Amino acid sequence: MNPLLLKAALLIVLSESMLVCAGVIIRVVSDELSTPMIVFMRNLMGLILMLPLLIRASRSMATKNIHLHLMRAVVGISAMSCLYYSWSALPLGQAALLKQTAPFFVPVIAFWWLGERVPARVKVALLVGFAGVALILNPQEGAVNLGLLIALTGAALSALAKVTVRRMHLTEPPKRIVFYFALFGSLFSVIPAALNWVTPSPEALVWLLGLGATSTLAQLSMSRAYTLVPAAQLGPFTYSSVVLAAGVGWLLWDERIALLTIFGMLLVFAGGLLTLNKPATRTDSVPTRT
Repeated sequence: MNPLLLKAALLIVLSESMLVCAGVIIRVVSDELSTPMIVFMRNLMGLILMLPLLIRASRSMATKNIHLHLMRAVVGISAMSCLYYSWSALPLGQAALLKQTAPFFVPVIAFWWLGERVPARVKVALLVGFAGVALILNPQEGAVNLGLLIALTGAALSALAKVTVRRMHLTEPPKRIVFYFALFGSLFSVIPAALNWVTPSPEALVWLLGLGATSTLAQLSMSRAYTLVPAAQLGPFTYSSVVLAAGVGWLLWDERIALLTIFGMLLVFAGGLLTLNKPATRTDSVPTRT
């Protein structure tokens, strides 16, 4: 394996592992705190962890694209809220898998917003992927799990955030993007948190500090990985979180996945590989994550 690809793949696996750790922490603290509170505290803790970096490199944090950072923060906070709710409400493996449906929404958004043509192979990938999503939803007597719908909404919002960050990476380094997301994320999430305020216990504060650390490390690792090699080469490695999350969910909470859901997960995985492994372009080089 190419040394750069190996390094980038290891960074992606590290990023996905940290996201699973974050999911476990969210599951633990959700018994005490609401989702808006967790979102706010995650961004606040991330901002605190980023302060030493800001102090050392304050000049490099200046930006002429503040509007893009604001847009990314609004969309990203919305996606994060959906994602965090899904981590607390769904089996970990299922939540991790639905998070990975974001690439299916990118061609749809690009076609609707930018008028980009969708290649035939990508259309097939979308059909396969969304067929898998339909199996995972598995409506019983006309009812669909609300957590699944919220998770899919979060994936769609993540895809929109990805389109925003594609442009930002032309002029904005990863550390600046992570910093402004933590800054504006804290500001935008404070009002929902205030409306649902519960003073965290000392134990919860320790968990929340861990949430800020794991989430920030995941963002930095992911951003660094996609500056080394094209996104198309790293797509398969992003699914490491699904396997890890399913294993952790089984070990800690005895979570089991229905056979029909497993078939759906396999279809989503297949569709994701077809989508992510299309030839890379300039704008495909650096995706993002909330």
